[in-house]
Amino acid sequence: QVQLAESGGGLVQAGGSLRLSCAASGRTFSLDVQGWFRQAPGKEREFVAAFSWSGGNTYYADSVKGRFTISRDNGKNSITLQMNSLKPEDTAVYSCVAARYFTRSPQGYDYWGQGTQVTVSS
Repeated sequence: QVQLAESGGGLVQAGGSLRLSCAASGRTFSLDVQGWFRQAPGKEREFVAAFSWSGGNTYYADSVKGRFTISRDNGKNSITLQMNSLKPEDTAVYSCVAARYFTRSPQGYDYWGQGTQVTVSS
């Protein structure tokens, strides 16, 4: 099993920044991708960003490209999501995910964190 521990999130005004972190532990040797999904009230889960450990590739949703940056943290199997120029429509519960292969579909991710709330006020 794999455990994903998230930190960060909170309340920020529009135009502000927040940083999310996610540390993976357990049987992580089979995993290559860590990333983030988000879900706003009444909406479906939405892919946000992902990082591939094997190639260092990064993937972003069009809605966050240029504003969010996903990167590896100093710790092994830890990633961060730096969110800048936040908008009210970024308000959602953000969940860290991990999988063997990259996909933009939530069904492709076997492991999910508890989720952390991000609220952007206008």
